[in-house]
Amino acid sequence: MTTMDDSEWRAILAEGTRTAKLATTRQDGRPHVAPIWFVLEGDEIVFNTGRDTVKGRTIARDRRVALCVDDERPPFAFVLIEGIASISEEPAELLDVATRIVGRYMGADRAEEFGRRNGFEGELIVRVSIARVIARKDVAE
Repeated sequence: MTTMDDSEWRAILAEGTRTAKLATTRQDGRPHVAPIWFVLEGDEIVFNTGRDTVKGRTIARDRRVALCVDDERPPFAFVLIEGIASISEEPAELLDVATRIVGRYMGADRAEEFGRRNGFEGELIVRVSIARVIARKDVAE
């Protein structure tokens, strides 16, 4: 197993349609993990979620989060990120973020359609400021 450099782990996060697995902590201390669609913007992971979802409620209460993105193809790789989340509900930004995320996962031809569907009041923009990265490749070698 080898440590990835900055450009390698950023490539893992930016390429294709891999989901991130977002970990938060519920109010009673139980963990919560959910897959999310996201984009990498500089030193932030950006995604949207509903204000009233478990993700939305736990992040509003405790901004500390972790995310894991993995490459499931041999010889395997993963990127684990710890960070602090910030939340925004600004409508124009929400529509922009939702459209870009959907473009990544559903294709540019569907981005505007799904962006409007996902960029509405009650949705949150979550920006995770990357505080720590653990990135390994060649896990099976």
